[in-house]
Amino acid sequence: MKCTQIFPLPSKPLPPEDFVFDLQRFDGEKTEEPTSKKREDARKKGQVARSQELNTAFVLLIGFLILRILWEFIYGNIAEYTVYLYSHLSSSTSTEAISELFIGIMILLAKTVMPVMFAILIVGLGINIFQVGLMLSTEKLEFKLDNLNPINGFGRIFSKRSIVELFKSLFKIIVIGYFLFLYLKDQIPLLPQFIFFDLPHSLATAADVIFTMAFQVIGVIMIMAAADYAYQCWQTTQDLKMSKQEVKDEYKQMEGDPQIKGKIKQKQRQMAMQRMMQEVPKADVIVTNPTHLAVALQYKKGMIAPLVVAKGQDLVAERIKQIAREHHILIVENKPVARALFEAVEVGGSVPAELYQAVAEILAYVYKIKHRKVA
Repeated sequence: MKCTQIFPLPSKPLPPEDFVFDLQRFDGEKTEEPTSKKREDARKKGQVARSQELNTAFVLLIGFLILRILWEFIYGNIAEYTVYLYSHLSSSTSTEAISELFIGIMILLAKTVMPVMFAILIVGLGINIFQVGLMLSTEKLEFKLDNLNPINGFGRIFSKRSIVELFKSLFKIIVIGYFLFLYLKDQIPLLPQFIFFDLPHSLATAADVIFTMAFQVIGVIMIMAAADYAYQCWQTTQDLKMSKQEVKDEYKQMEGDPQIKGKIKQKQRQMAMQRMMQEVPKADVIVTNPTHLAVALQYKKGMIAPLVVAKGQDLVAERIKQIAREHHILIVENKPVARALFEAVEVGGSVPAELYQAVAEILAYVYKIKHRKVA
């Protein structure tokens, strides 16, 4: 008689550590580096590593550098036209005079501002191309109802990326403010001396102070921009990482399901076999092993060398010989030649030079037999 022991259920629930609900078992942990196809698909959607800080840093650098180089030219043109403007406004206020002065202002802006704006435009485009290349994506411009959902909006506002951007902005303000303070604390005591300078000297001194301060700040921004670009590249890679199952699914999608590929290859082999069998009736002779191998040869006037129109072993060889018998094609047993042809020549290929003599003897024998039958 069997004895059954009954274990009582515990009166208290099991501790949490005894049961772990791992979502990764269901969703798949994204541990694999993104594939080239994954990156290309993300690129088409506009999801690429891009640092706005890098654009800002280079635009500021080139803008202030061009201003510094052209400062004398810009200052001279503005001062000259200011004198001209005030002298003509006091003497004449006619419509023609006002129009002439307005056109002069436009020309002055074109001469002084356009070089700086053009340089900034070129650098901005160059930095964008450096970061993402030539890319045109309309994905971000498409209208999506989800963008009007306030819940999704709050989700984007308080997302991990938004929080990181907030801390980056605060860090940038603190660092730049600190360097500005270090520089200006030595310059502020010198400001009262400006009352003893004439206007050109004051402007030149102020320009030196501003440009020096600007280039120091831009140097700090460049360092932070480089770090931000590295972070954006890392973050984009993290966002695009794939699970092992996703990699397998993508491989299947690109290469095709193995079972389907197997069936396609099988169908291709069948079609190739059918085409080869259709060429057997065109052969002049079948060279056999005699049971394991069969090679069908065809030779017509004008050919450089005889062609192998079909070949096979075992069951395929039997099928070739069966078709040959049905079409009254001569079957010649020659083990060395059959083996050499089978191993050296693919279907549709020509007989190699080293087998010319042996094949010629076989074809001569075949033509001799055919001639006897005709006679």
